[in-house]
Amino acid sequence: MNLSFNLNLVDKYKSKTQIVRILTENWVKNNSYCPRCGNEPLNAFNNNKPAADFFCNNCYEEFELKSKLKFLSKIIVDGSYYSMISRINSKNNPNFFLLVYNENWRVKDFLIIPKHFFTNDLVIKRSPLVSPARRVGWIGCNINISAIPDFGKIFLVKNSREIDRELVKVSFNSTLFIRNKNADSKGWLLDIIKCIEEIDSKEFTIDQVYNFELRLKLKHPNNNFIKDKIRQQLQILRDRGFIEFVSRGKYRKIKI
Repeated sequence: MNLSFNLNLVDKYKSKTQIVRILTENWVKNNSYCPRCGNEPLNAFNNNKPAADFFCNNCYEEFELKSKLKFLSKIIVDGSYYSMISRINSKNNPNFFLLVYNENWRVKDFLIIPKHFFTNDLVIKRSPLVSPARRVGWIGCNINISAIPDFGKIFLVKNSREIDRELVKVSFNSTLFIRNKNADSKGWLLDIIKCIEEIDSKEFTIDQVYNFELRLKLKHPNNNFIKDKIRQQLQILRDRGFIEFVSRGKYRKIKI
């Protein structure tokens, strides 16, 4: 990968927003690949595509690009709140490419968040626009990516270093089983993964996961069997090779 942007493309432009869009989209088009199948190059959608920016013509994954200067923030600004909620709950929601660049117009970090890691509770509704805004009453949203498990943030470039492509593909494809789950099952699984990630040690006990019971109850108020649900999700993660059973009530992290 060439981590530098092609600045010759924006000699005649003055708008910072336009410059960033042209440079980042051109970089992805010429340097990226599909994290699912490895196909390259990615194809750009026409500008009138409402949700996605790129697609793979081999496996048909779709990607939306967001970019940020200097560092990857915890919150990503997105468009319409209701459109985002609708997309999350549809089958053609695109994956998210997040590109972080530095002051010298070089790529610092480039990662993908697979679309199945997005749930409704990650989308934060902004206040409606008021006069004199052109779109009075329009409601935008922010996306809380800090709530996404770390293993759902798959780097293609990290700290200005390209990550091995085969490792990227393995990481992406190992998460695909989540895609077929319904919203409730997916939410539970991602919540448990996030809890496990917050346990510092590589080995952990089921009691340490039970310590998150109150948090999980607040997120799933209609479930009165939180501990049963925890055990169920641990079983799924064990069967998928994300954790392993060590001894009674004890587990070890493998991929988390």
